[in-house]
Amino acid sequence: MKSDEVRSWLAEHKLRAVGTLWASALLGSLAYNFSKPNMKTSVKLMHARLHAQALTLAALAGSALVEFYDHKSGAKAKWYEKHI
Repeated sequence: MKSDEVRSWLAEHKLRAVGTLWASALLGSLAYNFSKPNMKTSVKLMHARLHAQALTLAALAGSALVEFYDHKSGAKAKWYEKHI
């Protein structure tokens, strides 16, 4: 896949990409936390949720920036001019 195709897919499916990132971060963090034997299960779950939440917030902020720049200068600006 070319980088333009990936960027186009991500621009069209931002929320799906962020949701997938959240799920994979949660599962990865759970797997890492459950490899530590000296932590309580509740602490392991809390850490996994916090790691996934932080990564998701970063991804949403990045997605908002991409949307902002696409709206200002990209094809979306032309689409909005025609339809609004």
